[in-house]
This record gives sequence, structure tokens and C-alpha cells, in this order.
Amino acid sequence: MKRFIASAALSATLLAVASPARAADASPVGDWLVKDGYANIRMDICNGKLWGIVAWEQKPGGVDKENPDPAKKSRPLLGSPVLMGLAPAGPNKWSGEIYNSQNGKMYSANVSMVDDDTLDLEGCLFTNFMCLTQKWTRVKAPPPGAPPLPPIKGAATPAPAKGQKKGAQAAGPSDTCLRVADEAAARDRATAKK
Repeated sequence: MKRFIASAALSATLLAVASPARAADASPVGDWLVKDGYANIRMDICNGKLWGIVAWEQKPGGVDKENPDPAKKSRPLLGSPVLMGLAPAGPNKWSGEIYNSQNGKMYSANVSMVDDDTLDLEGCLFTNFMCLTQKWTRVKAPPPGAPPLPPIKGAATPAPAKGQKKGAQAAGPSDTCLRVADEAAARDRATAKK
């Protein structure tokens, strides 16, 4: 009997070690293919919140024509933020808003990891009411022939840090975080003009 219990304990230990990453260990940072396959969303943590930008479009050249802000109606969708500052809301879960470029509206959103290659995105008409969930899958490599993201309008090349060799790259904010900061700066400039 003792041999059976020891064997079962060893089997359970080996199974736990050999099993794939659990959702608690998974990270949403990276590129994700949306449910219907029409776009990839690049997610990153910027200042403690989860943000996402459009990193690839199935039909290139889309513009944000449904945006309620007239100044944004002609901006390219490629590179624009769609997941808007989701805050941590529990183990491996984030809550905030998502922008739907198909109708120009914001919805409450929750993101939770199923496993390392799958996440659930829940969009709600009202906060946690009348919700629909989509499964998004991790993108391992950009689609063949994917165009690069447009340049960031307000981005300046940072000067090398003190003591850093000229030409060496400093670990700075990700492209996603730079685009989010640029969007916030543009919004602040527009507000200041009013």
C-alpha cells in the first residue's frame, strides 16, 4: 500500500512539473489575433495598466471613420489604441474599456488568461452587464507581408543615458506604451486649445 501511495505522489509531482503553463503564470503581453481574424492587437503593460493597439489589419488601410471625435475620423486604425488602460482586477484579470472602431463606441472590458496562448476578452454594454466573450489566440509571428506600424507623430529619439555608449539601445518603453503616451499627449494638447 505504501508503494502505491508513493507511486501516486511521484506521478502527481511529475504531472505537475510536466504540465504546460497555467493561466496564473500566463502574461497578456504580446500580439493577439481577434476572434474573427480581422486584426492583431499588441498588448503591453504601461504604467501598471494593460493597453492594446492595432498591430495588423486583414484589410490594410483602415481609418477610424466612426470615431466621435472629428479630428480622429481620418487617423489610421493601424497603431491606434483599442484596449484602454485596463487595471489589475484580481489574479490574471484586468478590467477597463475597449474601443470598437466599427461603431466608434467604448465598452467596459475584462481580459483574463485561459492559458499562455489563449485569453478571454469580455466586452459589456454596461459594466458587467449584457456581456459577450471572445477567445483571442496568441500570435507567434507577424503575418507574412504585414506592413510596419506608422511612425509615432510625437516620438522623439531619446538621448543616450549618462554612461551609455553612443549607438547602444537603452531599454525604454515599448512601441505600445509610446503610442499610448502619444495619444494622451495629443488629447492633452487638444484640451488645452479649447
